[in-house]
Amino acid sequence: MKIRMPEMPPTTLLATLGLHNLLPAIVFLPTRRRCDEAASEAALARRGEPDARREARRDFMGSLVEQHPEIRHHRHWDTIIRGAVASHHAGHIPAWKLVIEKTMSAGLLDAIFATATVAAGVDFPARTVVVTVADRRSAHGWQSLTASELQQMTGRAGRRGKDRVGFIIAAPGPHQDPQRIAELLKAPPDDLESQFRATYTSLLNLLDAFGNFAQVRAIAEQSFVFRAALPEIHRLEKSRDDHEHRIQEKLRLASVDISSSTVRAIERLSSARARLLESAPQTRREARLRWLQKVVQPGRIAAVGRSGKRLAMVTSRSRDGVTAVREDGRTLSFALERIGRVFAPIYSTKPERIDEAFDEIHGRGHELALPEPRQRESRTDEDEAIKLINDLIDSLAMSANQIEKENVRELLWSLQIDAQAIEKAERQIERLRAEVWEPFERCARVLDHFGYLEFANERVTDRGRWLADLRVDRPLLIGEALQRGLFASLDATRAAAL
Repeated sequence: MKIRMPEMPPTTLLATLGLHNLLPAIVFLPTRRRCDEAASEAALARRGEPDARREARRDFMGSLVEQHPEIRHHRHWDTIIRGAVASHHAGHIPAWKLVIEKTMSAGLLDAIFATATVAAGVDFPARTVVVTVADRRSAHGWQSLTASELQQMTGRAGRRGKDRVGFIIAAPGPHQDPQRIAELLKAPPDDLESQFRATYTSLLNLLDAFGNFAQVRAIAEQSFVFRAALPEIHRLEKSRDDHEHRIQEKLRLASVDISSSTVRAIERLSSARARLLESAPQTRREARLRWLQKVVQPGRIAAVGRSGKRLAMVTSRSRDGVTAVREDGRTLSFALERIGRVFAPIYSTKPERIDEAFDEIHGRGHELALPEPRQRESRTDEDEAIKLINDLIDSLAMSANQIEKENVRELLWSLQIDAQAIEKAERQIERLRAEVWEPFERCARVLDHFGYLEFANERVTDRGRWLADLRVDRPLLIGEALQRGLFASLDATRAAAL
């Protein structure tokens, strides 16, 4: 149960920690704003206190200005110099956060006030970690800390080579929950989740370094995100190999000189034949509907209804429906199967040309009507394909020229269950591997469209190398904006504000 407790004033907190020799400390607070406020409050209260390290801080930070001139006039400069405290969160520019981390590591700060979200990204230990929150603020609102997040926060306690033990203090605060903190400290770590993502810049850098998509894919498959799929891939590979061994053993025992690849080829042909048989029209109605789906298209005139006397010009159609214009100019929509005859010419659908089209159909309709296929005719293509597949299966089955042909045929068909299992396992393995590569391929096609790489040649262009060096969020958006001169009118100050 969360207990509403007022926050301990930063000044009181630091004074208490100093009294018990528990400084320096990292104090985790709920929001960026509260971190800045706490640092300012603590610095204001400590301005008059003697501090032999004040000049050392001034000199140390001054030495960093040459490397990072943008920190010179930072509004928190005086807070650090006079108060030996600082705030650290994602709202600060990278150079300023680096200065804080270096100053803390140099032993020149007593406290840093930080948000829980930066716990995993900081690398400056302290003697003490103060936890004032059991929740963290995210893009989706307030969320409870996880065991791993609390572990990241508390793991900063204890300085290597200086402290034999680190201290963790749960301090009161409006977002504090001591019971929840106790539960999280005993909880097992959260499952690891890979943060490896397919991005435009990562793809450009990998392709430029390794030269082809095959190498990039191989690297992607070595990432931790792919490891989650490895147990399932290994299971499928074992199943595939077991079925392969079973086929080979049965062929060996039967003394049949046919390879397992031939058995799998027969299975693929059989599956193709089954799909053709399933898709072939079984009734006259199915055959006619398939024919209508093929021939009814915008610009053609069709006779509607049983009588076939009402004519309409098709203007658009969906899979099973048609929108058309009648001779009187009215628009109507109807099911595809209500069409009687369809006429061959494809006319312009412009209103001024429609009357001419109807006149021609009235005059020569009997010549221009498309012949409807009979059911037997509609299956000709499928039947020819099925016959070809049957011939191929027979030729593969008899390739060994065995005397007992019927026994060989029966054996080969008995092996199809194992062959089907092998083919299914192969498809599943490829699907799992493709899940890692497909995001990279989508990125590659986008980059190819904008000229940052050549997809067909698997080569990064000069523009692509320039884009790969952009260290910003949404590099493609920013890169295109820069290439098109959208920021050309901005001065340095306004450009930095972006």
